[in-house]
Amino acid sequence: MSTYFRHSSKTMMKLWVLLCLCLGDVHGRKNVLFLVSDDMRPNIGAYLGPDFPSPVHPKMHTPNLDALAARSLLLKRAYVSVALCNPSRTALLTSRRPETSHIWDIGPYFRQYGGNFTTLPEYFKQNGYRTIGMGKIFHPGNSSGGDDPVSWTDTYAHAPDDYKLHNLLIEAVSEERAKALPLQDQLLAEYAIQALKEVAPKARSGEQPFFLAVGFRKPHIPWNFPARFKEYYPLESLRLPPNYYAPVGMPAIAWHNFVNLTRFKDMQPYHVPNAGSINYTFPDQITLEMRQAYYSCISYIDYELGRVIAELDNQGLTNNTIISFWGDHGWQLGEHSEWQKMTNFEDATHAPMMIHVPGATDHGVVTEKLTEFVDLYPTLVELAGLPKLDMCPPNSQNVSLCTEGTSMVPLMTNPTSEDWKTAAFSEYARIGNGLAGETVIGYTMRTELYRYTEWVNFKPMPIYKPLWDQQLGVELYDHTKDPEENYNRADDPSYKDIRAELSRNLRLGWRGALPKTRT
Repeated sequence: MSTYFRHSSKTMMKLWVLLCLCLGDVHGRKNVLFLVSDDMRPNIGAYLGPDFPSPVHPKMHTPNLDALAARSLLLKRAYVSVALCNPSRTALLTSRRPETSHIWDIGPYFRQYGGNFTTLPEYFKQNGYRTIGMGKIFHPGNSSGGDDPVSWTDTYAHAPDDYKLHNLLIEAVSEERAKALPLQDQLLAEYAIQALKEVAPKARSGEQPFFLAVGFRKPHIPWNFPARFKEYYPLESLRLPPNYYAPVGMPAIAWHNFVNLTRFKDMQPYHVPNAGSINYTFPDQITLEMRQAYYSCISYIDYELGRVIAELDNQGLTNNTIISFWGDHGWQLGEHSEWQKMTNFEDATHAPMMIHVPGATDHGVVTEKLTEFVDLYPTLVELAGLPKLDMCPPNSQNVSLCTEGTSMVPLMTNPTSEDWKTAAFSEYARIGNGLAGETVIGYTMRTELYRYTEWVNFKPMPIYKPLWDQQLGVELYDHTKDPEENYNRADDPSYKDIRAELSRNLRLGWRGALPKTRT
């Protein structure tokens, strides 16, 4: 009897979610509030447990993100294509992976190097939405041709930064000063609130739905924030990373040299010959202060996000607006003796993502299934009731609209589905003299049990292919025994068969890991 009711309950939940999605078409298409944070790893209360970035952490003060997560599809294991701003955002916003977009670095623009792909906001614009962008959505400047103007119906907006930032660890800003001279993300939240007020009448009437994208700058360096957020993280409550050392057996090519952090004025005492090199560590006190500043920035952004989300309710838009939130990649805070992103480790490639769908996820849905940032585009398209995207063919440079991701809508009704992808793929390029010079790429694959990486030479223009027989390093981390990825077992004889199987699957690529319903 209990089995019957359990299966009956699952069936009813699926029917309820489908009904809610269908009702969105009856009463007008759902709006989308598209929220982004820069350099935010999953240091959010909702991720506490095995999916938190580090076992050593303070209690995080993120009430607004936690509340959003509690009424969202919470993607506990979402992975970026590249742990760097421009390529990560390009992959998410085009649903094309780096081998298609040809974007691995800051600077190149996908429309010039990859193809004239239809972006996520552009597709909503083509389907009658008012698309408004502000802050950091695409990487600004040359990387996006100036925030990809074709994607937006309105003139793109950036909030000015009136603080002259020469230090990494900026003094926390007093309440009085923040009122007199608002911080950049304070201003951005105000812009978003004003935009919601402007679009609300037509959105409520069903005359015109909106896609509002708001990209916050923090916790990107340098770290400045209103002083009150520092109070949540007293230094005596913080701890050093438990693995303040490089993984045992790590190939040198896997390392990111973070010497640029020591070029800030307050970090120059640490600008020594070996700064940023393998197993270099900052003094304990400065390490704790850096962690404190990063956590404080997360709580600051949580507050500003909360203000924007609250305005949806003020404007009567809550019941017909999808809210998605994501951070563009992870960030290392001394784990493995590493800082910043720019690696293939878990703490760099794992990022927060959640999607609230009114009526469908109100009671919260949590999934541990492996998902990828390229999956968000087809998911939002399906949730909004727009024409679904076809899967991209192997060569899609001349195909303007397709996806290299998988819609995550099925996970809303069956978060433990066995018919799901078996791996998530990321990569990081060590680029020589541009893509015309020598380039090495580390291709990494996260499975249920392992992270497996091969660093190989890469043949750039015009074929853009890895040279698998020209190998410069291999990494294999067993997450069942070593979730912090402290021991590279690639050369361990007891992992010989596992390594061979993982290598085969890595070379098959993302298409080989697709759900059976998509192959």
